[in-house]
Amino acid sequence: MRLGLRQTADKLFTALTILAVAAIAAALGIILLPILARGSRAVVFRGTIEFRKLEFDMHKRGSETDLRAELSASDEARKPVYELLDRFESVVETSGMEKEARDVYDAIAKDLERENVASDRKLALRRMARRQRNSLWEAFRGEDKAEAMKALDAVLALKIEGGMKAELWDKFHQLADRYRKTLNEADIARRNEYRRSLRDVSEGVRKLLGPRPGAKQPVLAENRYGATRWEQAIEMLDDIVDSEQWVFQGPGKPLVKERVSREKVFAGTSLEPLFGILRKNLGSMLRPRQAFYWQYFIDDSTPGHFLGGVGPEILGTLILTVLSILLALPLGIIAAAYLVEVAGENAPANFIRMCINTLAGVPSIVFGLFGMAFIVLWLLPRFGLASQPCVLSAALTLAILILPIIIRASEEAIRAVPAAYKEAALALGAGRLRCFLTVQLPVALPGILTGVILAMSRAAGETAPILFTGAVALGPALKLFGRPLGGWLFSPTRALSYGSYDIAVSDRVAMTAPYQQYGMVITLIGLVVILNLAAILLRFHVSRKLRGR
Repeated sequence: MRLGLRQTADKLFTALTILAVAAIAAALGIILLPILARGSRAVVFRGTIEFRKLEFDMHKRGSETDLRAELSASDEARKPVYELLDRFESVVETSGMEKEARDVYDAIAKDLERENVASDRKLALRRMARRQRNSLWEAFRGEDKAEAMKALDAVLALKIEGGMKAELWDKFHQLADRYRKTLNEADIARRNEYRRSLRDVSEGVRKLLGPRPGAKQPVLAENRYGATRWEQAIEMLDDIVDSEQWVFQGPGKPLVKERVSREKVFAGTSLEPLFGILRKNLGSMLRPRQAFYWQYFIDDSTPGHFLGGVGPEILGTLILTVLSILLALPLGIIAAAYLVEVAGENAPANFIRMCINTLAGVPSIVFGLFGMAFIVLWLLPRFGLASQPCVLSAALTLAILILPIIIRASEEAIRAVPAAYKEAALALGAGRLRCFLTVQLPVALPGILTGVILAMSRAAGETAPILFTGAVALGPALKLFGRPLGGWLFSPTRALSYGSYDIAVSDRVAMTAPYQQYGMVITLIGLVVILNLAAILLRFHVSRKLRGR
């Protein structure tokens, strides 16, 4: 009976174990698969002509001849968009035409000063020119179509003959004719409403298609190009075609945010066809095609991580992780050896172990604050170094963070070495130090490497300890070669964990490109997996060597 119960309990325990493993795997899948799907868009996506233009401008990738041909075809498809925007802008934004009218008046006034004309005649002509200018201004600024037409008729009715340059006065008539044609294209009583909506549409088109050909290049790199990805372009097009507005639902009811079609806003105007053209010809304007951007893992990014890759972040993360392991591993092994071989099992040793276990559970932000207060503000100045965050201070802070993990793993690995190995070495005349270094430590090395794997994973993924001690979101990338040691060891660095954190909490520009943040997270996970695999392979090699294979 007892045997049957035991077999049933064993089967139940095995089933529960399998169920627990399956639950953990399912939870990881639920968490990681969406991140992987979104992060993969940083590398595999449909790139537009703007992306290929960016690649050529920044990295000289691709054929210049093919790029110029594509840009020419793309510009041709974009022309109707710019023409419609310019045509409608002349209706709602009349400041340019007002300036033209003022310039014509000033030119006539100067010409009158040079002309040999009687003073009475000169004064009369100057007054007429002022009336022409003021009539045009009245038409440009008015919100009543009939009144505007009346003012334009007054301008066109006035004819000046003899003694004056006709082309100067004709410019008043040209301005009047030009504005008369535009009055039929929009209701000028709604000019302020049109003006606000037009600014949004123009800005949306700039973000979608980039700066116009021949326009001055913006200072910020992310403003020099339009939508670099097709899915990004679709989202931008939706924001151009529709606008979010608070809609009144009735007395006593709260306003509701709804998407309103801009075609309805501009219905009956010359700008109404713009939205249909954008929908129909967006592919011709941006020319999307499949792209595999593997250079994402080596390229630098633009300020704000809006464009580019994560090369500097990968390098910074690698340096911090490896350097922290190199600093913590010797101290961890020495401390573990002391606890096992010297301290033994007594009250002081047990107190030390309790402190180590407590440190392993301390929140990482506490280590970050300690690193800033002790290492950055106190320790570095004692050695004549600048009191500023840098790679060394961040690595030292991470080393302190992972030290308890390495100590506990190393202690257990050393303690697990069979006592017969030690006794045999001592019997052959080896000293305690030599016995430890040549017999116990090599046998314990696989277990120590297990602790290193755990410590490496934590060091690579931590943000709080490096937040105040050495990480920056923006700044020059580290250059390891061609510079003295202090050139990068005492400089701050970018890191994947901190870059992802910065995008999430402070960088509004990069938040409009979420694939960058997810790409950083997936890259960090991949980097940790690669480092762990390398450590596991090393542990496997050491284990096989110890077994004589």
